[in-house]
Amino acid sequence: MPLVVLSVLLHRFGLVSGDRFLVIIGLGGVVALLAVTVSLMALARLWQTGDRGWNRALFGLILGLVCLAPYLWYGQLALHYPPVTDIATTQRDALPLIFEAGTADMPAPRLLTAEQIASTFPNVVSRTYRLSQTQIFEIVSQLVEDNGWTMRRSTPPGGSGQPGRINAQTMTWPGWREEIVLAVTGNDDSATVDMRSASLNAPHDFGSNGLRIESFLRALDEAVTTALRDAAGTAPPAADDVEDEAIPPVTTEGDAAAT
Repeated sequence: MPLVVLSVLLHRFGLVSGDRFLVIIGLGGVVALLAVTVSLMALARLWQTGDRGWNRALFGLILGLVCLAPYLWYGQLALHYPPVTDIATTQRDALPLIFEAGTADMPAPRLLTAEQIASTFPNVVSRTYRLSQTQIFEIVSQLVEDNGWTMRRSTPPGGSGQPGRINAQTMTWPGWREEIVLAVTGNDDSATVDMRSASLNAPHDFGSNGLRIESFLRALDEAVTTALRDAAGTAPPAADDVEDEAIPPVTTEGDAAAT
């Protein structure tokens, strides 16, 4: 139990490096597996001999299973999601990470092909909305704050179609830092949102980056739909005999290609 819990806490607080964390957490898994094995052997022997010690054997088995649970959880995630550490809705060069101490020493990212992204994370696609670039940037900024991500840099849209960009960071339960980059391009009539999520130094994201992008973009779709409905409800009709116009749908790159 101390090996598993303390190693995670030390990694989350940055007191051990990622390489050392992998060694310690691996050792914790071995000890937990050994505890379960020895407990089962003890229970089998107690069943045969009728000796005392059931409470200790059962307690050791329960603690061992509790410590093994995270390994089993991440094991099934590793089987379900391909090994990847960096996912984006567009070219990664258009969504740069913040360069800081340790960034240069990051291992090469593990990427997926466009076909793999489409099959595993089908909602990881650019979004285009019928709202102005400034409005979309404000909605995106609010969603980043609502998610509790640490804002590292926020550049509002400038003139002449200058894109707005946000860099934020979050941390997974084992203590791996992951950076989120959002870019909002467009004009006064429409705006396009692209997103990137990358693990910093982690060997495998266990699906966190792709799931994070899908979850954020779904929330963004809902927020924009609400904003469009509110705008349609407050706008005065052009004439009494003109029916209310339908809210323009949210479009993605996949929809654009289909049309």
